[in-house]
Amino acid sequence: METALIAAISSLLGVTVGGLISYYLQKQKLDHELTLKHQDNKTENMAEATVKYYLKEEKFHERSFEHLRTKLGGFEEDELRRILVRSGAVRFIRKADQKEFWCLVERLHEKYEKDKESKID
Repeated sequence: METALIAAISSLLGVTVGGLISYYLQKQKLDHELTLKHQDNKTENMAEATVKYYLKEEKFHERSFEHLRTKLGGFEEDELRRILVRSGAVRFIRKADQKEFWCLVERLHEKYEKDKESKID
């Protein structure tokens, strides 16, 4: 009986150690793959961060597409629009001059309040 108990404990210990080693190696592999994937998308991630920076600026509720295009060079117009949408921005076309402006969804309420104030004045 003692031999069976020792064999069972050794088997359990071996499986546990093997499982922990396997878990550690798999975690390292996934972390490395995530780092590589992040590096592959670094340009677009930084472009989205830059868009958010300019659209969150206190003084401006919205920014013109021309302004954003000058700040984010190297992108085609449609590609830049996709980056803007991924960043959480929405597009507006001004009726007066048909120019394209962008605003973060989270700041829409500020834009609408500003528009109401300007119509009252």
